[in-house]
Amino acid sequence: MKFFVDTADVDAIAELNDLGMVDGVTTNPSLIMKSGRDIREVTKQICGMIDGPVSAETVALDSDGMIAEGRELAKISDNIAIKVPLTWDGLKACRVLSGEGRMVNVTLCFSANQALLAAKAGATFISPFIGRLDDLNLDGMEVIGDIRTIYDNYGFETQILAASIRTANHMKEAALIGADVATAPPAVIQAMVSHALTDKGLDAFLKDWEKTGQKIL
Repeated sequence: MKFFVDTADVDAIAELNDLGMVDGVTTNPSLIMKSGRDIREVTKQICGMIDGPVSAETVALDSDGMIAEGRELAKISDNIAIKVPLTWDGLKACRVLSGEGRMVNVTLCFSANQALLAAKAGATFISPFIGRLDDLNLDGMEVIGDIRTIYDNYGFETQILAASIRTANHMKEAALIGADVATAPPAVIQAMVSHALTDKGLDAFLKDWEKTGQKIL
């Protein structure tokens, strides 16, 4: 499973990228606002840091506006994936932009039916929002599994990009179900390394080593 980092914080991206943990980046208007930087400036910097897709989101609500904004965002770098919402206008924009050979990430997906439409429209990525479904006492992972089955049944090449990831368990479950990509905040990816037994074992090893009175360096 590929890891995308859901942030516009270039320092956090750089740290994970140095560890080989970054296959792409997703941004949205909220993350751009949090960064406090110009969308073109910060997106261009991120695109220069990594080789994988960098999702940049349109904000127009009509298809013509999305297409125009998508073309403008695509000028930033060759590895831009244009993000459009899962609406009829978003699907129209997806069809046009993907037909021009551009990567398109269809976002705000909450059902397998929506994902099927996005695949038919030529989406490169479909972004089902796991955490927001869980907030409504719905099973976000069940939606991922349904999409996986449908895409496999018919050979759709659209990649399932599990989004709205909130926990390390979400990452594990998305990988078990077969999501192609998971996008998560840096803190969630870093949390995957933590385990109480690892900490306990390391503490025991270090205490025993101290008793030996030895040094490696």
